[in-house]
Amino acid sequence: MDIAVLPEGSYGDAVALWNKTGLTRPWNEPSADLHRAVSGPSSTVLAALDTGELLGTAMVGHDGHRGWVYYLAVHPVRQRQGIGRALMHASEQWVRDRGIPKIQLMVRDTNPAAAAFYASLGYEDAKVTVLGRFLSTAADTGDASDRA
Repeated sequence: MDIAVLPEGSYGDAVALWNKTGLTRPWNEPSADLHRAVSGPSSTVLAALDTGELLGTAMVGHDGHRGWVYYLAVHPVRQRQGIGRALMHASEQWVRDRGIPKIQLMVRDTNPAAAAFYASLGYEDAKVTVLGRFLSTAADTGDASDRA
């Protein structure tokens, strides 16, 4: 298995993997997220590949102070084989190589298995509340608390 920047020919496979593993939400367009990440100077999508087959992904980027990881996904039949751990290690190294002192990620409250996985890697609950607002719907005063 190799970990490298996601090849352009695998973009569709990455989005399919994100859908298969339940990472997508109707209000976030995963293909647009992927294209923003690979075209930006401070982000990319890493891929775990085995003879061209996509086994997993991790979107990684930074804001100059903190590194962030999104869309960590491993194909369901390949989970619990160290692929997620390797992708997180590669993400940490990507952030470290850019001189960023901290890395973090968000886990939905409804995903205790993911929280346990990250805890096994030494990640801790930062005891913060993440607040957000969709800019395209700024005039909308409806409750968007279930969106992330």
